[in-house]
Amino acid sequence: MKRVKGYDDEEESDSPSHGSPPAEACKKVRTQPSTEEPSTDQEEEDDLGCDWTRLPQEILLHILQYLPLLHRAFASRVCRGWNEAFHMPELWRCFEFELNQPDSSYLKATHPDLIKQVIKRHSNHLQYVSFKVDSSTESAEAACAILSQLVNCSLKTLGLISTARPSFMELPKSHFISALTVVFVNSKSLSSLKIDDTPVDDPSLKVLVANNRDTLKLLKMSSCPHVSPAGILCVADQCHGLRELALNYHLLSDELLLALSSETHVHLEHLRIDVVSENPGQHFHTIKKSSWDAMVRHSPKFNLVMYFFLYQDEFGPFFCEEIPVTHLYFGRSVSKDVLGRVGLHCPRLVELVVCANGLRPLDEELIRIAERCTQLSAIGLGECEVSCGAFVEFVKMCGHRLSQLSIMEEVLIPDHKFSLDDIHWEVSKHLGRVWFPDMMPTW
Repeated sequence: MKRVKGYDDEEESDSPSHGSPPAEACKKVRTQPSTEEPSTDQEEEDDLGCDWTRLPQEILLHILQYLPLLHRAFASRVCRGWNEAFHMPELWRCFEFELNQPDSSYLKATHPDLIKQVIKRHSNHLQYVSFKVDSSTESAEAACAILSQLVNCSLKTLGLISTARPSFMELPKSHFISALTVVFVNSKSLSSLKIDDTPVDDPSLKVLVANNRDTLKLLKMSSCPHVSPAGILCVADQCHGLRELALNYHLLSDELLLALSSETHVHLEHLRIDVVSENPGQHFHTIKKSSWDAMVRHSPKFNLVMYFFLYQDEFGPFFCEEIPVTHLYFGRSVSKDVLGRVGLHCPRLVELVVCANGLRPLDEELIRIAERCTQLSAIGLGECEVSCGAFVEFVKMCGHRLSQLSIMEEVLIPDHKFSLDDIHWEVSKHLGRVWFPDMMPTW
């Protein structure tokens, strides 16, 4: 980011910086005399003298909130009043640190001088903070250095986002934990914490709970290998206001679901589970149906979102009993057998996305899903095969509630009932709106 020289120099001198227009030129711009009788608006403008320095501060603040940071800095050079407005706490409650190395990333980066000014003058104003770092270790270290200096702040939200490879995982764990606990200890009012792909561990979660148990409502911590089921259970046991939780499947347990279903806990709204296979043939544990039932009784409207990135022979423990999943995404190829079980055991299903299946048509599986999943309103199919007749039957069964229908044209196989030319009209008729299959780009 280009540094704006002098946007903070008002502290040291009342005179404008070199190259700035004279104060008189900025303050008053009067209209030339006219032979015509001035309008009412012109009279009011003459009365005010177009003195932009006298603009009410609440209006100026509202305007500055819509400007990019660099443009705010330019505006701060106009006069003392605008410089004071530039430093008002309301403009610094929300800040995103973009930490990217110019030699390895094309993304913009927050200028180091601006970071220094934010920490020096506005760290106690920060409330909603996020860090976006690239794949370099240097950027992750810079983020930790900033976190370590936020000792006078009381953050409400914190997000650590890796835009590419998770660079936080390459830092020494002790170094990262030390920086993160500074925020945990000093904030005491965190309501949202997003720390995916970081080396956070159980002891640091205990510090989080000890200082923010009454305010924490959202916790996202997928791909955090140093956290154990006992660590996340500690959070669920004590943070009774938790409404959204995102974690890996290996942290999910019957004990966690029962803790989230206790009488003292608020109703959970969203539970996101990433089911990821690190190595082919990995073993996954089973969650009891009774634990899911307790969760549904306590929070009957909660959304259970599950992302599966498994190999086909790893689905054994899943969908053998009823599971209250509402949003289901298969990122790798999934077998006909698994999709058949989805139709049998996922009655709360609202959205289904299948990335790939293979070369065997999914006709029976789609019909079963339409029959059993009575809340289904969105479906997407990638590299799969479905006969045109079965697809029309599926749409006929649940078309009145399908708000999203994304099917590649290559998925549909013409049969004796419908051709590719016919299916557009037939599906549109049952959906009640114009529909076309998605087309594969030709570039």
